[in-house]
Amino acid sequence: MRIDRRSFLAAGGGVLAASFGAGPASAAVRLFGGGDERDGRTLVLVQLSGGNDGLSTVVPYANDEYRRVRDSIRLNADQVLALDDERGLHGELKGLKSMYDAGRLAIVEGAGYPNPIRSHFKSYDVWHTAHARGRAVGEGWVPRLVREAFPKEAAPERMVHIGKQVPYSLHSPTSAPVAFEIPESYRWFGQTPEASDAAPESTGNPALDRLRGVQADANASSRRIRDAARSYRTAADYPNSAFGRALRVAASLIDARIGGRVISVDLNGFDTHRDQRRQHDQLMRTLDEGLAVFCGDLRGRTAGDECMVVVFSEFGRRVAENGSRGTDHGTAGPMFVMGAPVKGGLYGEAPRLDRLKDGDLVHTTDFRSVYATVAQRWFGADAEAVLGAKYPLLDFA
Repeated sequence: MRIDRRSFLAAGGGVLAASFGAGPASAAVRLFGGGDERDGRTLVLVQLSGGNDGLSTVVPYANDEYRRVRDSIRLNADQVLALDDERGLHGELKGLKSMYDAGRLAIVEGAGYPNPIRSHFKSYDVWHTAHARGRAVGEGWVPRLVREAFPKEAAPERMVHIGKQVPYSLHSPTSAPVAFEIPESYRWFGQTPEASDAAPESTGNPALDRLRGVQADANASSRRIRDAARSYRTAADYPNSAFGRALRVAASLIDARIGGRVISVDLNGFDTHRDQRRQHDQLMRTLDEGLAVFCGDLRGRTAGDECMVVVFSEFGRRVAENGSRGTDHGTAGPMFVMGAPVKGGLYGEAPRLDRLKDGDLVHTTDFRSVYATVAQRWFGADAEAVLGAKYPLLDFA
């Protein structure tokens, strides 16, 4: 009889899951497991779901072809935050521009992969598994990263997603991440205020003992998450948006140093086929307000200084706008890497607007180079073992 923590799942409007390693549960095995905390380094993954328009994020405002093919949605020189004489950040990304100027934001241009797929779901799977076969490889890239970087730790318990839908990047057939929308919803069936973290006494029945051990671990894990969020003290004024609230919880977990290695959040709404300018302007404002406060909040805290943030989307969008003042599914786009440990600047090569393939940008940087750099230079893991192939490392870490 196999009993796992999913049997105790309960979420007030959210998704909750966790799994356990081999052996009996004990009070020493808490939410993120025991063992080597090493440097306390963490990674925060921010997905821009729907396909972010890279040309409206890092804008080639001086490019004649850009101005020609984008009549209603283009951003002009006075509407961007110039990075150089050719391109600039969207005008709403003021906080990110400040981080760039301070050397704490790396912009990786032209991120994508060979033979790109314009389907949300299939391209999403490539990004989340770091493999062209997508879900056929059997798990996301994050469990492989955590296992390789922290082999003595309970890898699945090192992964947290804050949001409605757990990304496949955190999926593993043998375990699942902790996931919830709000900390208050992270509570297990049968939990009471008097529930103890102590290991339950043996009943003599191995299956029942395992069940009771899992429940004890579950009680401890949910309590630690809620306590961390409730006790977090900050003067930072996080935006009152789902994205802002998720980042505040992420900051509380990082500051509590309860062992999280990878924390995932997302920002939805980037599938801008129509009325893109209005929608994308607001999305850039939401992204900037959240990340600027989050990074500023963590800056100077020991745990915060050991946190790296990676922002990505499943694909970019077409170069030319469509007839609905929007853009359709495309290919390459920029990635952001930010935080105190980051060596800021421009990385990779801007895609050529005069060398398109079927109307799309041709990627110049394989996104897995970003993953490989994070794995090897940030976490000290064997990037090739994590990703199943060797990719050039970048100098942002």
